[in-house]
Amino acid sequence: MSLPPLSLYVHVPWCVRKCPYCDFNSHGVGHGADLPEQAYLAALLEDLEDELPHVAGRELVSIFIGGGTPSLMSSRFYRDFFSVLRTRLDLAEDCEITLEANPGTFEQARFAGYREAGINRLSLGVQSFQSAQLSALGRIHDGDEAYHAVRNAREAGFDNLNIDLMHGLPGQDTEGALADLDTALSLLPSHLSWYQLTLEPNTEFYSHPPRLPEEEQLWDIQDAGHARLAAAGLDQYEISAYARPGQRSRHNLNYWRFGDYLGIGAGAHGKLSRVDDDGGWMIQRRWKSRQPEAYLRRRRDPRGFVAGQRTLTAEELPLEFAMNALRLTQGVPLTLWEARSGQASAVLLSRLDAARKKGLLVEDADQLQASAQGLLFLNELLGSIEI
Repeated sequence: MSLPPLSLYVHVPWCVRKCPYCDFNSHGVGHGADLPEQAYLAALLEDLEDELPHVAGRELVSIFIGGGTPSLMSSRFYRDFFSVLRTRLDLAEDCEITLEANPGTFEQARFAGYREAGINRLSLGVQSFQSAQLSALGRIHDGDEAYHAVRNAREAGFDNLNIDLMHGLPGQDTEGALADLDTALSLLPSHLSWYQLTLEPNTEFYSHPPRLPEEEQLWDIQDAGHARLAAAGLDQYEISAYARPGQRSRHNLNYWRFGDYLGIGAGAHGKLSRVDDDGGWMIQRRWKSRQPEAYLRRRRDPRGFVAGQRTLTAEELPLEFAMNALRLTQGVPLTLWEARSGQASAVLLSRLDAARKKGLLVEDADQLQASAQGLLFLNELLGSIEI
């Protein structure tokens, strides 16, 4: 059995202000905060060093730096990080290296430095091009900054560029949602993440919900939006991801195909596969200390940075695999289940009978793929997988 492709996720936990819809591990520090760049860099590199014995001899196919707001860190921070990283791990020749960035003027001034540091893909958290909507979402940039950020990223050398855009925003109508989409498409991104605002637990919006569009209008927005994206040449390959030919996110595809990934940084999660001494297949999930201060205190701690870990049981694997693979519009070959889990296809198929009977899966003996209805009601599909 060969091990899956390996990626690296790096988490930067700070942002200027916590958005009311955000349930990620992010911690607002205000404008002009003096972040502990050097201390955090040292912690990341020590965290990485602790992980190296688990991935000896394996190559990185992608790197994703998320947050928080990773663009609060200087280009020098990333130059120093990659300088050490390249001496400790092998990077594929075409390794995709993505940085999440905010469209604010302050961050835009750093784009060229990020490109010089070796980052070759930028993901801009635009969310909307309308200043009123951005204000309602608690964003600190305006519509003009969002528009110019894409232009400035291209001038800095980023030809592989994702725009994050939301719809179903407070008070938004179909015309407003499509206007946002049209503005994004006019900037010719190579990739677009277009998804509906949801009210997640432990967020301000969940505790004090804004008034969102009605269900019928949300369907209208999605139908019209999908049509415009297809007409613009962006293929929907995942529930909320659209890309031009050859520009799909390799990092996210590795997640969805149940690949492996290291996770370093405050609150980062990782998943690693290995063959045990008896030749059995084992998959372990590990996560790091969540609070930035607690994470930094773990430096030189003999316990390391790991806050918790667990090995997935054979019973858990079908749902774990399906939660990722069924997000892809074309699904995955059933042989991928065998390669990623070490179990026979019959084990997975036996757990999918209820979903198949409901018409939530495509009838294909060689492919695991959600039907058109299954993609629309993915939560129902996953809920029907027998445990």
